[in-house]
Amino acid sequence: MSRICNKVVLSSLVVVLGLAAATLFPARPGVGPAGDFKLTSSAFPAETTIPKKYSCDGQDISPPLAWSGSPTGTKSFALIMDDPDARPDTWVHWVLYDLPATARDLPENVPKQKELASGARNGVNGEPKIGYEGPCPPPGPVHHYHFKLYALDGKLGLKPGATKADVEKAMQGHILGEAHLVGLFKR
Repeated sequence: MSRICNKVVLSSLVVVLGLAAATLFPARPGVGPAGDFKLTSSAFPAETTIPKKYSCDGQDISPPLAWSGSPTGTKSFALIMDDPDARPDTWVHWVLYDLPATARDLPENVPKQKELASGARNGVNGEPKIGYEGPCPPPGPVHHYHFKLYALDGKLGLKPGATKADVEKAMQGHILGEAHLVGLFKR
């Protein structure tokens, strides 16, 4: 009899804790379970070395990227690639925004032009130049390159050539989800 009582008490406790968690941490509308929105590259697995081809020591072209599981209600995407290991400040390598909601990937070698055929717009990198700038750290320890893809509830509508700060400010209150991919590079 006590085993049955223990199971009933335990089951009740699980239900109560589940309700408490749902109250304290409500799901955001249109956003699936954590981990659904993913960003990958066929050029390198997460947390591994970005091939030289995509760096200043190679062709300095953008790697192919693909994503899945974007949140319901996504109207556009924005991508920021930066290097927080750079000194004295985080170095911006790529800013791309107003990617259409129907997009599921970016091919290798996205053109370094202000506006793409899809309507997406390139911002300025740390140089400041339009488009992608590959890893180019000084000799020394490995650097971590963060590709951050944001699912947004609308287009940002910024002119081509916006900075990372411009894009981050415009995204405030409009982010439905974020997918992250980190690549490594060392010289």
